[in-house]
Amino acid sequence: MDKFQNKYRIPSARLQSWDYGANGAYFITICSGHREHYFGEIVKIHVPTMQLNEIGKLAEQYWMEIPNHFPFIELGNFVVMPNHVHGILIINKNDYGSAGSAGLGVETPKLGVSTCNANRTAAATNKWKPNTIGSIVNQYKRICTINARKIHAGFEWQSRFYDHIIRDSAEFERIQDYIADNPLKWKEDKFYGKST
Repeated sequence: MDKFQNKYRIPSARLQSWDYGANGAYFITICSGHREHYFGEIVKIHVPTMQLNEIGKLAEQYWMEIPNHFPFIELGNFVVMPNHVHGILIINKNDYGSAGSAGLGVETPKLGVSTCNANRTAAATNKWKPNTIGSIVNQYKRICTINARKIHAGFEWQSRFYDHIIRDSAEFERIQDYIADNPLKWKEDKFYGKST
């Protein structure tokens, strides 16, 4: 295992040969730090249902707003769970030309979000290529963190996120169903409970 600044580095789980700004559907999972239940709890009334708290509502709201900042993104199913979120992001740049085309960028600099080439945030410029899954998830996590910490000062995300490139329509439908059914199967979920 490689070391960076005298610490072990976990190799990236990203598919090295893939362009994460390419058109396609991506299944994303982002966990809270230490898998803390920051977003609410599953309650059983008639069937298990996710009851969002204030931070959970923010996590949902900002996910739904992603296409406002990245107009080439379409959303598939999405769910907020007690300690993670699952969602499908679909990159469709066909209607917008290349990612750097004039008119594609959206400026919201006070939120640290920019898809314009001339005004990218330092984080997006230095760590992520613009208009890629990494930059989109980074900006989502950032705006959630800024606002969640107004409610709970210790809020944090896990440093990385999980992604899966969806290969075909059958897999897309299977993952859509998995996301929709996630609250019903919470006790079977690999993220169930809190890590110690």
